[in-house]
Amino acid sequence: MIHLFKMNDMYFAVDTNSGLVHVVDEIIYDLLNDDSFKCDHKVKELENKHGRDIVSEAISEINYLIVNNMLYTEETNAVNKIKPAIKAMCLNMTHDCNLRCEYCFASQGSYKGEREILSYETGKKAFDFLVNNSGLRRNLEVDFFGGEPLMNFETIKKLVDYGRSLEEKHNKHFRFTITTNGVLLDDEKIDYINENMDNVVLSIDGRKSTNDRMRKTINEKGSYETIVKNFQNFVSKRMDKDYFARGTFTAYNLDFSEDVKHIRDLGFDKISVEPVVASPEEKYALKEEHLEILKEEYEKLTELYLESNKEENKKFNFFHFNIELDGGPCIYKRSIGCGAGTEYVAITPNGDIYPCHQFVGQDEFVIGNVDEGICNEEITDKFKNVSVNEKPVCKDCWAKYYCSGGCHANAYNFNKDFNIPYSVGCELEKKRIECSIYIKGKLS
Repeated sequence: MIHLFKMNDMYFAVDTNSGLVHVVDEIIYDLLNDDSFKCDHKVKELENKHGRDIVSEAISEINYLIVNNMLYTEETNAVNKIKPAIKAMCLNMTHDCNLRCEYCFASQGSYKGEREILSYETGKKAFDFLVNNSGLRRNLEVDFFGGEPLMNFETIKKLVDYGRSLEEKHNKHFRFTITTNGVLLDDEKIDYINENMDNVVLSIDGRKSTNDRMRKTINEKGSYETIVKNFQNFVSKRMDKDYFARGTFTAYNLDFSEDVKHIRDLGFDKISVEPVVASPEEKYALKEEHLEILKEEYEKLTELYLESNKEENKKFNFFHFNIELDGGPCIYKRSIGCGAGTEYVAITPNGDIYPCHQFVGQDEFVIGNVDEGICNEEITDKFKNVSVNEKPVCKDCWAKYYCSGGCHANAYNFNKDFNIPYSVGCELEKKRIECSIYIKGKLS
């Protein structure tokens, strides 16, 4: 299986099963289109257009790639030879928040339940659970999440210390991250986070009008002025450590490339602005009718990215344009994706364990608790058995080994079936991949 696409002045052929990307000329592109190189009358048409010798040479190049397993490669049966072990944990420090973002998947922090704060004792049990279920994995990840985790800052500090105390004893190393809306980000917290957190996600949607329409405080005021000041202070002290200014675009800002540009102009050079995932009934939801506009917008963003790359003080990293074309994960990992419920879990303030943070609040997806461990293996088995090659819509899709079939939670929440992906997300993902490949082609 191959995928052909053209963007501006460049032509590409992507071999699905090997992951190889070929930058080709127009003649090879035309020959590969609908397998024209196999059809005599189509070859004749191209010979009349380009010349017999040139077409003959191009066909030889195509055949060389096929013979050497670089084009039209066969499907490989993905076999997992590694015993599943948990390597990452999303630790919900709060089920509460000091913002009331309209699109919040976590119901403004409460996850459709009681507003709660994670205790130090429950947090310790969560760390013990992760260590005890991590097998031979040495490197473990903990994301301090919410709600707004900085509402429980003192407990975060205690848990970081506790995690470090486990490392030598169990031959583990923790990598800590935190996601914050920035309202409580003062100098004390900035210094602590910069010293202890390997990555930080800073939530901001872009322009003031964009951000404040969706990201309001409890008293219905905009958060932009407060968080921009705090985030700029934070980044000025972050040095070369990782972070992302992370936004969400909705039907209200289909011109989201302008929000990316605005975030860059604020001084943030590591950016992720992602599509909202919401029920079609919501006014801000992205729908099929928005797809063409959004695809064009990704192309605008691609040009902005390339233009910015020419000037040192305007360069920025865009999360969704970072794709691995050289090696990357094994075929098994690319078949199953994120590892929700097998390599990754989320833990709530009351100690319940979920396959991922997107399922928190849906009682049918509780797979255990920090006191007893994983008890509901019927649910975890469902996640273990989800593969991109078992999904009818995905198995013949050229992009399947880039997205691994998409988000399990989105598939379930929209279609009540892990094997039916969220269609709007699929289309946008494919466009992002094409843009990413084009960027790499232009910069190579």
